[in-house]
Amino acid sequence: MSLFNRRRWFFRLPTVVLLTLLTTAQIAAQSPPTVTLVKAGRLLDPRTGNILSPAAVLIEGGRIKAVGPPSRIQTDAPGGVKTIDLGSATLMPGLIDSHTHLLLNVIIPPEAEINSRYNGLFAPDLLLSIVESPAKRVLMGAQLAREDLESGFTTVRNLGHSGIDGDTALRDAINAGRVAGPRILASGRKLFKDGYVQNLNPALADAIVQQEFLSVNDTEQARRAVHANFFYNVDVIKVAIGDDISLAEMKAIVEEAHRQQIKVAAHAATTYSIQTAIDAGADSIEHGNEVTDDQLKQMREKGIFFDLTPTFYGNRLTKILEASIVMSPAFRARRATSDERNRQRYESLVQRVLKSGVKFAAGSDMCWFYPGKTRGEATANVFTSLRDAGMPPLEVIRAITTNAADMLGWQDRVGEIEVGKFADLVAVSGDPLADITEIERVRFVMKDGQVVRNDLTSR
Repeated sequence: MSLFNRRRWFFRLPTVVLLTLLTTAQIAAQSPPTVTLVKAGRLLDPRTGNILSPAAVLIEGGRIKAVGPPSRIQTDAPGGVKTIDLGSATLMPGLIDSHTHLLLNVIIPPEAEINSRYNGLFAPDLLLSIVESPAKRVLMGAQLAREDLESGFTTVRNLGHSGIDGDTALRDAINAGRVAGPRILASGRKLFKDGYVQNLNPALADAIVQQEFLSVNDTEQARRAVHANFFYNVDVIKVAIGDDISLAEMKAIVEEAHRQQIKVAAHAATTYSIQTAIDAGADSIEHGNEVTDDQLKQMREKGIFFDLTPTFYGNRLTKILEASIVMSPAFRARRATSDERNRQRYESLVQRVLKSGVKFAAGSDMCWFYPGKTRGEATANVFTSLRDAGMPPLEVIRAITTNAADMLGWQDRVGEIEVGKFADLVAVSGDPLADITEIERVRFVMKDGQVVRNDLTSR
C-alpha cells in the first residue's frame, strides 16, 4: 500500500475506532509509574554506618519513596506492587567512581616499545586512541560503561581522554535510554599546558593534540578553553596542572567555571602544582601524590576535596603487565622496586588524609585493559585496595558513595538510600564491613528503579 493510500485509509476509519486508539494512547501516557518493593536482610547507611535489618525500600517512578522495616513499608505499599526479595543480602547505595576514563582502554605495549618512548606505558595507546575514529571510541566507551554499571557503579565522573565530545555524547545517549550505563558527569577535553604526548611530528602535532586537549598558555586562552567545553554542555572542568602553569592561569579557569556553577577538578601530583590548585580555589585535587600535611590542612579549611586514586597500589600495574606482555628479569626487578616504593608512599598518604580531617572521595583512574576482568571488575578492585592501605572498610564505602556524591555536588540525587533520591541500589551476599572485597562481587544492581542485574533469589 502506498503512503498516500495508507493515509487515506487512516482518515476513513470509523470515528469509534479512532476514538478507541486515541483513548488507549492517553491511558498509556497517564498510567501510574511502576511501584517496586525491594527487600533484603540488611541495609547499610554509609553516612552513619548504621545497619537496618531486615530492610525494605519502596520505589516509585525511579525514586525512593520509603525506607524502613518490611513490616511497615509493606503496609504502606499500594496493591499490585512488584516485590524483589533479595533474601539475606546487604543493600547499599549505587557505587560512584569519581575519576574514570571510559573512552580509554590502554593495552600495554611490548617492553621494547615501553623503553623506546617517553611515557611509554601510556602514551603509545593514548596516541592510538586519539587518531582512531571518534565513533569507534564512543562505541567502546558504551561497552565499558555498561560493564561498570553491571558491577554496581551507577554514577561516574569521566575526567578527560574522550576526544572532543565523546563523553558528553555517551552521557546523553545513556540519559536518553539509547544505551545502558551509569549516570555520567562529563568533562569534555582536558585543559593542560604540557605533557602526555610529546615529540610528535610537527606537521600533525596541533591537530592530534586538539582532539584530546585544550591548551592553556595564558589567562585569556585559559578562559577560552573553559568556554570551548561549555559549548558541549560539560558537567565539570578537568585541568591537568604541571609546575609550569601559573596561578593567574589557574584562577582564570576556576573563575570562568564557577561563574557557570561548574566545579573544577585539578589533576595535581607535585607539591607546587597542588598549591597552585589550592590557591586558585579548585574544588577537588586529583591524585595529590606529594601533598604535604600543611596543604591537607589548607584543603580542609577551604572545603577542597582530596580525590584518592590508588591506581597502581597493590602491584596492580605489574599484574596487568604480567597478564599482557613478556617481561625481562631487569624490567621485572624495576617493577618490584617501583611497587614497593608506591606501597610505602600510598599507605603513608592514606593515613595522613584520614588523620587530617580533609574531605575525601576515591576514584579508580581506570583506563587500562586488564586481561581477564571486565572494566567494572577492574574498577572495583582498585577501591578494595584502599583497605590494604589502611583505610577502614566503612571509610572505603563512604569514599565511593556519600563522600563522592558530596564532592560531585550530587548529594541530593545519589550516594544514599534515602527518600527522594534516585533508586540506585546494589546488593552483595555478605557483609562489606567485615569483608570489603564483597564490593568486587556485586550480585544485584538497580538504576532508576530498573533492575540491571540480579544474581540473587527473587520473586
